[in-house]
Amino acid sequence: VSKISKPSSLKTKNTLKKQTNQPLPLRTTPPPKKKNQPTLIQRVLLLVASDVDALCACKILQALFQCDHVQYTLVPVAGWQELETAFLEHKDQFKYFVLINCGANVDLLEILQPEEDTFFFVCDSHRPINVVNVYNDTQIKLLVKQDDDLDVPAYDDIFRDEEDEEEDSEDERDGSEPLEKRRRFEEEVIERTMKRRQRREWEARRREILFDYEQYEYHGTSSAMVMFDLAWIMSKDLNDMLWMKYVTDIGILQRHVSRHNHRNEDEENSLSIDCMRIAFEYDLRLALYQHWSLYESLCNTSYTSASLKLWSVQGQKRLQEFLADMGLPLKQVKQKFNSMDVSLKENLREMIEESANKFGMKDLRVQTFSIHFGFKNKFSASDIVYATTSLMENIEKEGPETTNFIKALDSLSRSNLDKLHQGLDLAKKQLRAIQQTVASCICTNLVISQGPFLYCSLMEGTPDVKLFSKPVSLCLLSKYLLKSFVCSTKNKRCKLLPLVMAAPMDVEQGTVIMVGIPPETESSDKKNFFGRAFEKAAESTNSRTLHNHFEMSSEWRGPQGAVLARVWAENRTWEGSARAQSAASRAEPTNQPAELFGTVCILHALASEQELPDAAFWERERRWEAAPRLRRAPDARSKQPGVPRGTGSDSGR
Repeated sequence: VSKISKPSSLKTKNTLKKQTNQPLPLRTTPPPKKKNQPTLIQRVLLLVASDVDALCACKILQALFQCDHVQYTLVPVAGWQELETAFLEHKDQFKYFVLINCGANVDLLEILQPEEDTFFFVCDSHRPINVVNVYNDTQIKLLVKQDDDLDVPAYDDIFRDEEDEEEDSEDERDGSEPLEKRRRFEEEVIERTMKRRQRREWEARRREILFDYEQYEYHGTSSAMVMFDLAWIMSKDLNDMLWMKYVTDIGILQRHVSRHNHRNEDEENSLSIDCMRIAFEYDLRLALYQHWSLYESLCNTSYTSASLKLWSVQGQKRLQEFLADMGLPLKQVKQKFNSMDVSLKENLREMIEESANKFGMKDLRVQTFSIHFGFKNKFSASDIVYATTSLMENIEKEGPETTNFIKALDSLSRSNLDKLHQGLDLAKKQLRAIQQTVASCICTNLVISQGPFLYCSLMEGTPDVKLFSKPVSLCLLSKYLLKSFVCSTKNKRCKLLPLVMAAPMDVEQGTVIMVGIPPETESSDKKNFFGRAFEKAAESTNSRTLHNHFEMSSEWRGPQGAVLARVWAENRTWEGSARAQSAASRAEPTNQPAELFGTVCILHALASEQELPDAAFWERERRWEAAPRLRRAPDARSKQPGVPRGTGSDSGR
């Protein structure tokens, strides 16, 4: 684990003392305390995003802090507003801030405006990383895998020293002959013209480089993986930490399993090592089937539901044929998995895999990790993800989101299995609601092909619509819906289209939440362009929006649709296609829900070009000109890429 390496020309005396291949950020001894400096500022503030990866990384970091007796305060943050509010509330008491899965893809110093003696340690899987964060080695320390290919633009391509440009030959002008002055003046004019041309070319090249770098948003190595590698280097990794790592990323990690469970080769101690054991195994691609009935799991798993098309009568018949082909009695598959006959469970996986191949489900077997607590409790990594996510976005009990965060964090501990089981029950309800909503959307033709993408909008009054006002639940629904729609349609072009989905967020405020999902293709690189697409659509419709979620490429919150409808109908800021404008004139007199009509406006704005956004599409209104200070090096003498304090124009972000 290391910080991102900086060009050698950027290293000052302070940075030269650091070893880039050393896990310094979380073990660096704080600078010597100044006189009369309170001890409270040595305490660390943890700002943790509300996702499973961040929770697992936080759990590992908490264990490391306990080993080194580091005092800390934990504050969950669900979005940029919460992050800024938490920083403002605690900036006087803390000088060291650790950000987990938040903060890497924005200019932190511009947003938070911290003091010069404030330091940030950022462990974030969101990509791309903001270039200012990369090249600011004074206050921002990035924790990334050393072998991660971040493809960050070169320093000289992004920042420019202007001292040389401002140099003038005024000292040579005095005492010169008129003819010589004229000749020098002409040379200076030519030189300034060349410099201006070079600057324009450099700025154009810079805009192109930044556009290519920040065009798509994606994920790098999970934060839990980074934290575990940090613990491993420090020789403080435990079995519990290893499990936190597996929950977020399943890969070639068996060397850690064998290292921690080397005593498990003795059968007598196979379940007595620290009361837990981690195993690598092949398992079925069925959601929560070991804590549910096999029938319910088959019906509510996205892969099997989409492959068998269970929303249709024909799909239900195929499910019965699938069970009959396996030779499993309906009574057995509908009771809880733990209550099934032992003789059936022994060869269940082989039976299901053999029959699944006949029904076109060739990917029903997956590699995964499982954990055993004693003799009774066994959970797979996906079980923990489902349970933790459901606890974080629980809507059954009214209360602050912090309560859900703490419950989700506690469920990762083996001493709180009751909360984990509570999360599993919530996850079952969530999966049922998702599959019912997917079936309803497909059967009622709510998924519409609109030019370069598919879109679907949930109406007020839809069952379980409140559940989908949460970002992770809506993203999960969108992925399931896109997979099911691709399997149900005969249009091959739909397989190459992304999906935009909207759901009511707050009925009283009249807001909707929107997400964008990349196409469901095998060759998809999982890079998402919707972050910029939503911003462009919001500007085109002159609407009030809030991009508050850390997953900027997949969440957009819009205002009441009546505002968008008025702007669109009056055609003040956006000239859409004739078809879109005629749709507006037809839709305005009706009594459609306001947020639905506003969503349609945004969708037509997105689809007005009838093509996916490309470089030419965004070139017309680039936003780089709004931040001129990013085009110059903050300190031209040392090229230390700190960020200068903002002027009056920087206050309006």
